[in-house]
Amino acid sequence: MKFLNELREGEKANGIYLCKHKQSAVTKNGKPYENVILQDKTGTIDAKIWEPNSQGIEDFDVLDYVDVIGDVTCFQGMLQMSIKRARKAAEGEYDPGNYLPVSGKSIDDMYQELLRYIQSIKNPYLQTLLKKYYVEDTAFVKAFKGNSAAKTVHHGFVGGLLEHTLSVVRLCEYYITAYPILNRDLLLTAAICHDMGKTRELSPFPANDYTDDGQLLGHIMIGAEMVHDGAREIPGFPEKLESELKHCILAHHGELEYGSPKKPALAEAVALNMADNTDAKMETLAEIFSSAKDQKDWLGYNRLFESNIRKTTCEE
Repeated sequence: MKFLNELREGEKANGIYLCKHKQSAVTKNGKPYENVILQDKTGTIDAKIWEPNSQGIEDFDVLDYVDVIGDVTCFQGMLQMSIKRARKAAEGEYDPGNYLPVSGKSIDDMYQELLRYIQSIKNPYLQTLLKKYYVEDTAFVKAFKGNSAAKTVHHGFVGGLLEHTLSVVRLCEYYITAYPILNRDLLLTAAICHDMGKTRELSPFPANDYTDDGQLLGHIMIGAEMVHDGAREIPGFPEKLESELKHCILAHHGELEYGSPKKPALAEAVALNMADNTDAKMETLAEIFSSAKDQKDWLGYNRLFESNIRKTTCEE
């Protein structure tokens, strides 16, 4: 079998993949079909079963390993698979280790770098809060190092939450050197904590799906609650400092329509929003370009960017 990152448009796919998502749908003409997301350690691919009742399509469920045959096409700049045949694979036909997408960077090295940033925080209350979660809480550390940063859009792999967080912290460190109005301790603490709620919003792999709290509250609200709970356990933690830190978390998506309960009102909240948005979009582009392989044409309209996109033509 080929891993998903090896597939090319126009090829015939033939292999066993993990069914990450499956949902029945209906076309505009009223014809039933299935939306499927297949996964292996190199990523995911959107797939369709246009003839779900055909003889070659056997029953399978989410988190089953599925032996599929299909055609690889391209839709809106992303590879897509049209599944022609599918059956649930039997145990022993596959190696589970081939189906968990993992960061290409060292998780241990990234975490050690994050700990160095925590150690550099001078405010004793903020450093104590960070160590309470990122050093002392072993269950949180395990989830933070292993979870993804999103279900699908960007950093949707083991170590993705850590990789995204560290990238945001690095960007914020640059902002601090460029703009003296920023409070380093507050901004870096907010950057480290901005997505901590995703440890409870998303379940661990291989499911990597929304929990009940993820559906009902979302990671922004969960993260603000975690900061509040941690601060209340630290004697003398200043209420104003807690409110400023929570505001940065609550406003880090920037706009109400993007899920932030508040719009940024502090310089640190503005900087955090910009860093978070930059890393999310650049990683999304990197994953789109990786999926497109050596394709040099326009990749089609992308809803996130509201634009038709392609790689640049210049060579290094």
